Amino acid sequence: MSYSGDSTMRPMPVWYHETYTEGISRSARFPRDRYRMLRERLNDLHGTGLICIESPEPVVRDTLLIAHEQDYVDRFLSGSLDSKEVRRIGLEPWTDAFLPRTMMIIGGAVEALAHVTRFGGIAANMAGGTHHSHRSFGSGYCVFNDLAICALLARDEHGCERIAVLDLDVHQGDGTATILEGEEGIITISVHGEKNFPFRKAKSDHDFPLPNGTGDEGYLRAVKESLSIIEDFSPDILLFQAGVDALEYDALGNLDVSQDGMRIRNGMVFSFLDRRTPCVLFMGGGYSDPIEHTVDAFQDLFVAAAESNALYDPH
Repeated sequence: MSYSGDSTMRPMPVWYHETYTEGISRSARFPRDRYRMLRERLNDLHGTGLICIESPEPVVRDTLLIAHEQDYVDRFLSGSLDSKEVRRIGLEPWTDAFLPRTMMIIGGAVEALAHVTRFGGIAANMAGGTHHSHRSFGSGYCVFNDLAICALLARDEHGCERIAVLDLDVHQGDGTATILEGEEGIITISVHGEKNFPFRKAKSDHDFPLPNGTGDEGYLRAVKESLSIIEDFSPDILLFQAGVDALEYDALGNLDVSQDGMRIRNGMVFSFLDRRTPCVLFMGGGYSDPIEHTVDAFQDLFVAAAESNALYDPH
């Protein structure tokens, strides 16, 4: 895909730091190189006017306490989690860079939120979507919940009265659902694999569980219904967990969505925003084998987001 570099376009800020990759051990059972590979894919767009790469600052402790219990936060920061808690999070063995990686990822999400609440448009974090983290424990590769933190910050510090969290990762956003349950002005919507992790589901405001093998038609129908709910809610901001692990190639997905289906999904979401509703894009999951299929899908996602952002009405 080529881009002319039209100077009238507004670049989409994308937060990235090399620790997103380097903070995970090479021996961890996790495709850490997807972050680096996506960054390399997007290099040609950096500086063209379509996207700009920003480096995050680590989140501060007090921001974590918005969505998490103090005891859990402090034990993670001090390296005092027990072995069972560490195993529940995964990404073992943890390196010295794992803690700063965690803080950088949440920091990138918080900065992306601050940007769109001030300037509108779309901003993205090239990691995150840590929706399995609960108030008092981490799970499923997720230490702290960036979606829940940003939803509460949007309401309590950025003046947003209606916040929608749309989670299209194949794994239900159970931590997001439990943290945000009953929170005024916030709705959670999850489209996910019915028989996939987490095997004990939480209750989002709106859940769309899909059977194994669901392809483009069933998946896109659920996305359309989700967007209809969000349209009726009329949010001031959308937080979009945009995992691509529903892909047919994904090793952990168990669904059968094509690359074209993913592109259609992206277009549906960004068209819904209608060049007006601010949006923060969280990268979410993707575990294809080979990983290039996942990186292809993420590249399509970020380019589609940037092209949509370029059309936003700043007024």
